[in-house]
Amino acid sequence: MQSSLADIDISTKSEAEIFALYLKNKYNITDCLLETKSTNCGNNITNTLALLKNLDLKPKSIIFMQDATMQNRMDAGFRKYCPCDTALINYATYKVHFTVQNDKLCLEQNNIWQMWNIDKYIELLMGEIPRLTDNINGYGPQGKDFIAHVDIPQEVHSAYQYLYQHLDIKTRQANSLYATK
Repeated sequence: MQSSLADIDISTKSEAEIFALYLKNKYNITDCLLETKSTNCGNNITNTLALLKNLDLKPKSIIFMQDATMQNRMDAGFRKYCPCDTALINYATYKVHFTVQNDKLCLEQNNIWQMWNIDKYIELLMGEIPRLTDNINGYGPQGKDFIAHVDIPQEVHSAYQYLYQHLDIKTRQANSLYATK
């Protein structure tokens, strides 16, 4: 898949700046409000809401798009910090499907530009379960209190425990370099 940013050096750009370049190059959309200082999902929310407040903007709705592996956490963060009268529109930018080929777990198709490889994708997915779990170690009100409460179905917890115990799958650890200061 060819990127519409193939001729642009994006190595020093923030995600917001890259997205704005994509919108400009592909659709000629240039009127974007950018928050470029965020280093983590929580910052994406709090910094954006602070930017809106500083500009005295009171949106009736906010659509948020994120890597699908972090979409639930973004939703929980917005629910914690966003005014109650703002409609939140949660839009995952892509979907992936898994399959088993030759006794190995594989992505059904991997034609998404810049998609994680399967090992990284699974690591990201596995890392979300402890973060979303509302206990002393999680990000919810009973733990770090970064996000609103998330109900995780028991079958998801059971699947996580099984995979964690039986497979050699690492879970992504938070990087303290990007913690909110």
